[in-house]
Amino acid sequence: MEPIASTLPGQAEMNVLQPISVQDGRVILIDQRQLPEKLEYFDATELSQMVFAIKEMVVRGAPAIGVAAAIGLAARAIQLAPECADTAEFIAQLKIAKNTLQDSRPTAVNLRWATEQVFALACSQPASAASVIANDMMKFAQNLIDDDIRINRSIGDNGAALLNDCLSVLTHCNAGALATCGWGTALGVIRSAVENGVKLTVYVDETRPRQQGARLTVWELQRDGITPTLITDSMAGYMMAKGKVDAVIVGADRIARNGDAANKIGTYSLAVLARAHEIPFYVAAPISTIDPLIATGAEIPIEERDPDEVLVISGQRIAAEGTRVENPAFDVTPAHLITAVITENGVLRAPYVKSITEALES
Repeated sequence: MEPIASTLPGQAEMNVLQPISVQDGRVILIDQRQLPEKLEYFDATELSQMVFAIKEMVVRGAPAIGVAAAIGLAARAIQLAPECADTAEFIAQLKIAKNTLQDSRPTAVNLRWATEQVFALACSQPASAASVIANDMMKFAQNLIDDDIRINRSIGDNGAALLNDCLSVLTHCNAGALATCGWGTALGVIRSAVENGVKLTVYVDETRPRQQGARLTVWELQRDGITPTLITDSMAGYMMAKGKVDAVIVGADRIARNGDAANKIGTYSLAVLARAHEIPFYVAAPISTIDPLIATGAEIPIEERDPDEVLVISGQRIAAEGTRVENPAFDVTPAHLITAVITENGVLRAPYVKSITEALES
């Protein structure tokens, strides 16, 4: 599926990226496969297009995937409304669409959380016409964009104080505006700290194999006037040993009740290195990333992706034919390696079973 035009009607170039929008009834995503070379957009209005966009990482990042899927489900509802004989058939077809979206990527719990909310809204109106339900679903789903930005700003504000005494931070993958609906989680904390006058050196891991740090995080920060320093993933330990890193801050795709956190592959290694060098390791994520149904990180499903992501770079094969590959997209960082989890409901610390339970209830 090809990206659409490189500009949206009425959308000016701005530092606050809007990776998800609804324009004239169309669901439009920034096509993150094209960055940083091109800023292009992808029409994900059809259910099959949204599933493709999530699987192929046109849209990525746990919060962004959740909101995009919720809007995709609402768009499907609008399409289904005139086709269904009654509300029962409408809800049944919606359930199929919801399950299809939830199966597109298994690790990020926000996808399930957001689509279940929109689906629950539909189920709560059994006496209403399908068209009314569909329009209510779309309004609700679009409001998730503003909610996400508000939540990210709160995460940023709560986390910025932790960086007051830091001269430098290291981040992994992309937990910025592109991974959310704007501002970001881990990058949101960095943005808020800089906005508050903290002068930070920001180191960015390139994040093999998809290079989200090199392609996306560097591009985002440069747009904000923050000059990052890019390093390879394998340089992190060296930089810490040289005293060049004061803190590590990352996002998360799912957090268990005990505080174990799944994030982009390579995060666990950073946490081990940070502990060895007595450097604080922070996870920034919305409450919706916490999965109350998961007791520990051992229960978090880890997505295994195409071996070619490892074997091929820019169309060039880098290993011999027949090379065996494992390509897990995420790993799990045990709670005891996490200094704090930064959420919109405050900064959570160990014991995480207690602090997470309180945060979920607040």
